Amino acid sequence: MDELEQLRGVPKAGAPTSHNVTRPYEHLIYEDTGQVATITLNRPHARNALSIALSDELIHALEVVRDSETLKVLVIQGTGGTFCAGDDITEMNRWGNPNQAMRRVAGYQRMADTLDNLDKITIAKVDGYAVGGGLEITMACDFVIAAESARWGMPEVDVGITPGWGGTTRLARLIGRRLTKEINFLGALHPARRAAELTLWNRVVPDIHLESATEELIQVLLSKNQQAMRQLKVIITNGIEADLKTAQAFEKLSAGLTCAVNGAWEVDDADQGAGWLGFREKGKLWEQRRNLARNFWTDGPASQ
Repeated sequence: MDELEQLRGVPKAGAPTSHNVTRPYEHLIYEDTGQVATITLNRPHARNALSIALSDELIHALEVVRDSETLKVLVIQGTGGTFCAGDDITEMNRWGNPNQAMRRVAGYQRMADTLDNLDKITIAKVDGYAVGGGLEITMACDFVIAAESARWGMPEVDVGITPGWGGTTRLARLIGRRLTKEINFLGALHPARRAAELTLWNRVVPDIHLESATEELIQVLLSKNQQAMRQLKVIITNGIEADLKTAQAFEKLSAGLTCAVNGAWEVDDADQGAGWLGFREKGKLWEQRRNLARNFWTDGPASQ
């Protein structure tokens, strides 16, 4: 039996999922101080490469953060002097046939979308390598702060594979089509400073200041009006994917919500709760509206 035949006989992993994960985690460290959560990828022997087991745990941890109403900030980092070396290529033989591989990549995309859509501010704290899937994690975060010695890139091309959850899509939205082709076609490893110059990352600091610089950023973020921060994240994240008029509508609705949460919520010709109370109690307002609407124009567009 040749080597390829042996690979075909390996049990397949299926799509990444949090359903079979229980805490405590084995491959990441989760810490929660009340307002700030930290997810630490913890496979230092493999440069924190995203194994099948680590990917499942990461999805689970992100869902824990997503479901919290007290957390305000999430920090993602790695152990052993490296952020994340991407997907664990040694396990790719377990991805299965083309359909199974597509299902697995769809799972990674859901993971990135979960991170991108959190109603918390997210920070990637990068040292060492952030390549492939590791770089894709940073692209789904709101802030990226990196040590000067950090390196990044999308080297998948030299393994004969293509990125699956941000390396061509989010990257192009962040730095443009031409540079995205350069990063992916060449597969080079770039210095942290270039990521900042390209606006791919926010800030590069001396290695010894990475911890303190991250903590300073967290304190600034926690000082803000958190409802305003949540609204800003929604309108920026979604507005960039929309046409100008739709994006401006997000801003307009956010202005109304801002007034409401600051106390100016009453609108003269709004129900102020009477509509749903009327439905619950089947009161006069509900009956009046439904009696007027129930059979209105139900005979079609041509009057008899």
